[in-house]
Amino acid sequence: MVYVDEMKAAFRGMIMCHMVSETDEELHAMADRLGLKRSWHQKAGTVHSHYDIAQSKRKLAVHYGAIEITRSQLGMILKRKREDLALKKAKAVENSEEGVAE
Repeated sequence: MVYVDEMKAAFRGMIMCHMVSETDEELHAMADRLGLKRSWHQKAGTVHSHYDIAQSKRKLAVHYGAIEITRSQLGMILKRKREDLALKKAKAVENSEEGVAE
């Protein structure tokens, strides 16, 4: 699922917001649909991975299925992504320790 927040930050004569997703694959697929350059991707490889997009692109993203969220909801999404990452890391450690014990 792809989300766009309600932020309205001025940047070079445009009003920008964040576009985020649970996965970078979904995020990049939407970015490609919107005609965004991959070099505009910010915080790659982290739970804060996102694009800053202009309001015109936000409207188009919503048309393509992005969900409009509040700043609070964005915080909850980021928290869930951090928790999922921590769980994956814990499982990886557990699996590596099981391999050593055998």
